Amino acid sequence: METDDTFWDGVERHLVHYGASFTPRIIERAAGSHVYDSEGRAILDFTSGQMSAVLGHGHPAVVRAVSESVATLDHLFSGMLSRPVVELARRLAGTLPDPLEKTLLLTTGAEANEAALKMAKLATGRYEIVSFDRSWHGMTSGAAAATYSAGRRGYGPTVPGNLTLPTPNAYRSPFRHADGSHDWETELAHGFAAVDQQSTGSLAACLIEPILSSGGIVELPPGYLARLRELCDARGMLLIVDEAQTGVGRTGHMYAIERDGVVPDILTLSKTLGAGLPVAAVVTSGAVEAVCRERGFLFFTTHVSDPLAASVGLTVLDVVEREGLVARAARLGATLRERLLELRDTFEEVGDVRGRGLLQGIELVTDKASRTPADALGQAVTAACLERGLHVNIVQLPGMGGIFRIAPPLTVGEDELHTGVDILADSLKAVRAAGP
Repeated sequence: METDDTFWDGVERHLVHYGASFTPRIIERAAGSHVYDSEGRAILDFTSGQMSAVLGHGHPAVVRAVSESVATLDHLFSGMLSRPVVELARRLAGTLPDPLEKTLLLTTGAEANEAALKMAKLATGRYEIVSFDRSWHGMTSGAAAATYSAGRRGYGPTVPGNLTLPTPNAYRSPFRHADGSHDWETELAHGFAAVDQQSTGSLAACLIEPILSSGGIVELPPGYLARLRELCDARGMLLIVDEAQTGVGRTGHMYAIERDGVVPDILTLSKTLGAGLPVAAVVTSGAVEAVCRERGFLFFTTHVSDPLAASVGLTVLDVVEREGLVARAARLGATLRERLLELRDTFEEVGDVRGRGLLQGIELVTDKASRTPADALGQAVTAACLERGLHVNIVQLPGMGGIFRIAPPLTVGEDELHTGVDILADSLKAVRAAGP
């Protein structure tokens, strides 16, 4: 068996580095809410893999579905259809409000957003896309052009026609009422005034996340999505909601849009729909699909409508319903929020708590009065958590490295939830005691 040194030498010699530094552990296996490293140490997974594994690792129903599909029907010519694909489309339509009824089954979130953007441009005959200035929608060309939180420098021109709205971050927004509360209405009006000023008259769609994850666990204020819908409608724009991380029960609703009662023209799903496996979907109305079909919509990819992806997606929906995981996420989310608020009240360095359900976060600062971002502190606490058996993720962006994203599986045990927060608290104490 190769040594750890040989492993890491192989990493340096043969792997492309594609983002932040790799976690300094060799992961051998995963089960439930834990991953296990090469030393046999259990690490509580508070990121659900890449914010995806809502059923934990190795859920027996998913294992069974994958095994059966691989053995019988996993991949087909992209023009062929199978029963699992049609059944998944039917099931998704049954979980969503009218008129969302037409599904395109794909494999990744970026791919789903790419398809949604192409649909919006084709259906409207326009090309301008509006998204938040802290957004993350993927790394393919159209999705990357609508992504502003990272990855924009050094690659040349992005797809033309991408415009931004200010991210409605209640903790840091300069838009305030006289009492100091967040004035998101003025912020949104200001943002659209700037969009209108920059637009060439070709506004096609607005693409947003209900909770910006890579943007710092920023939740849209109540009422924001409804007003955004009105502003889009007034301009003949489609509204696209990216529920890669918020869909399929994560927030305590089946979909985050349910809290606001707002129905987008196009909804994209990915991470949580596959529970850690590559499954994604674009869901839209019959009216939008009909126009796109008439105009020759093309998204013929290698893994479109793959039966394996459909079988996994169906299994995830079955388990979420059977095990009552949406209600469970709401209940455990309330517990998690209570514990995180205790941290805010205990530590001067915990400036803010935000998010909902089992997608929440805390923002570390040097002190509550100045709200100065604490990137170095975030990195130190992350390392201390890992040493104590907890994997948590900080936003790996300058000025945001003190923002923790906490997203355990929906199947996490309540005792495991408390253990994770206890480790986070102990790590904060230890790093603070160690000093600079």
